Amino acid sequence: MPAAHRPGLRVGSGLTIPESELTWRFSRSSGPGGQGVNTADSRAELVWDVSRSAVLSPHQRERLLARLSGRLVDGVLTIAASEHRAQLRNRDAARARLAALVADALRPPSPSRRPTRPTRGAKERRLSEKKRRTDVKRLRRPPAD
Repeated sequence: MPAAHRPGLRVGSGLTIPESELTWRFSRSSGPGGQGVNTADSRAELVWDVSRSAVLSPHQRERLLARLSGRLVDGVLTIAASEHRAQLRNRDAARARLAALVADALRPPSPSRRPTRPTRGAKERRLSEKKRRTDVKRLRRPPAD
């Protein structure tokens, strides 16, 4: 990809990964496809070294390494796309997947849940409903002799 019309991969409002940090690998896709599958290198792998990226702040790098630890191999993130028949569409799919993955990993964690207690009214409603169900089930029983 020429860097003239693609300056980088825009992840969010504050982060753009430059094309110089992205590496592409191409190979043949798996699955059915006849003659085309045997000749065209349509599968695209996008490789980004998270641990050596110059665009990340130390805080962002730490968060990415922690959140994506299951997907990283020696600090390198690899995204593979082979769902399309055309290499260009697989490239676009890999770029979109990488941007979404990084944006999701950089999102700050949601605040922890504050423990709450049921109100007195809620407790009374629950107990009265239990009593009503008990009465209904008691009426269904066969009469005791």
